[in-house]
Amino acid sequence: MKIRVLTAGLSAILALGFAANTQANPADFTQGRQLVSADDYQVLTPRARIAPENQILTERLNILLPQLMAKSGLDMWLVINREYAEDPVYFTLVPQPTFAARRTTMLLFSRNADGSVDKLSVNRYPLGAPYDSAWAGGDLAAQWQALADEIVKRAPKQIGINVSEHWPVADGLTSSLHQQLLKVLPKEYHPRLVSAEKLVIRWLEQRTEAELALYPQIVSLARAVIAEAFSNKVITPGVTTTDDVAWYIRERFEQLDLPVWFMPYVNLQRAGMACEEDNPFCGSSGIIQRGDVLHTDVGICYLKLCTDTQEMAYVLKNGEAQVPSGLQAALATGNRWQDLLTAEFKTGRSGNEILAATHKATAKAKITHSTYTHALGFVGHAPGPTIGMWDNQGPTAVQGDWPLYANTAYAIEGNIKQAVPEWNKQLVQIKLEQSAYFDGKQVTYLAGRQTQWHLIR
Repeated sequence: MKIRVLTAGLSAILALGFAANTQANPADFTQGRQLVSADDYQVLTPRARIAPENQILTERLNILLPQLMAKSGLDMWLVINREYAEDPVYFTLVPQPTFAARRTTMLLFSRNADGSVDKLSVNRYPLGAPYDSAWAGGDLAAQWQALADEIVKRAPKQIGINVSEHWPVADGLTSSLHQQLLKVLPKEYHPRLVSAEKLVIRWLEQRTEAELALYPQIVSLARAVIAEAFSNKVITPGVTTTDDVAWYIRERFEQLDLPVWFMPYVNLQRAGMACEEDNPFCGSSGIIQRGDVLHTDVGICYLKLCTDTQEMAYVLKNGEAQVPSGLQAALATGNRWQDLLTAEFKTGRSGNEILAATHKATAKAKITHSTYTHALGFVGHAPGPTIGMWDNQGPTAVQGDWPLYANTAYAIEGNIKQAVPEWNKQLVQIKLEQSAYFDGKQVTYLAGRQTQWHLIR
């Protein structure tokens, strides 16, 4: 089945639109979307998830992997791991249901003269399609020898192995397995073993059209559960605690059989609770009161793709019908910061370059912000260009130097601080994070973004 990596047609597919905006009026910001409940979205049963996951995997292995191996200059790629000590990339390469690498599991990818890639397993327990079994047996020494024989038979010039100083996801080959590989390979092959770092990162960060068809549903589920949590269905002002809301989110995802990749958390800000300009994060836990500003951070993984979302809520005081204008303006400034950041997304730019350009643009706009945006995909904190870190708003070595590629997904993450007149000019921190996609020309939020406050009445 043919697969295409998306280009500029993304906005037509998602029908969400994009435009840089220079106004601070919430109604002017594009891609705003309000969700209500996760009940509005289908969640496949674990059994029903297997077919689409395996179809996408087969397409990625047949179409995407040959392209990436050619660009990385590798003739062969080895992924070798053991049960319960799996290589970080292993589960993105094997069909479901797979729960572990059985004993010692070896995957061999060999690029042919026509550009196609042979996919082989050298395992006691064959994986089945889309892999061909090059060996199946019970003797570990024979298994290693079978791997060496297969390598020598194909005579690759460059053999990628998963060793990396700076990228944990590309450092999955353990020291003992590396030594065993050297032991069984003829010595003339040792210099041909090179780091597969670039291939691993590109494999993990590259999104395909089939994945994009799923991603909006996945992100919508995450945002919809936040909408449930930030409502009177869950919160009784004066009674409910921030921990109560966090556990509602966690248990709601469990009810939907959607695994979280970190414990959701919820915090509050309120008038009289100082938010200092030099404090990286403002917020406390406790009983939610009327007049409070609430924040949550949530991440789930579904159909092998992960989300990362932060949104804000306000608890109306008695007699209030809407959010105070100072808080509305602060959220609009947060949306303005998002637009300034995503306007700097240009193919080939490094994360550090995007961050520097964002600082320049926000300084001109007089926005106090902190930017710490990262890639999304098979894991929540995925490999790709690091665009700032919460504890480092300057250049990030190595990960910050990684260039921006088209057809990649990101958590547009950061915060702004702004004085609120209704709070005696006390600072409020607006912490935002939305899952988005870069098609090479523009950034589109996969399930829209928050441009209006969640309201608890």
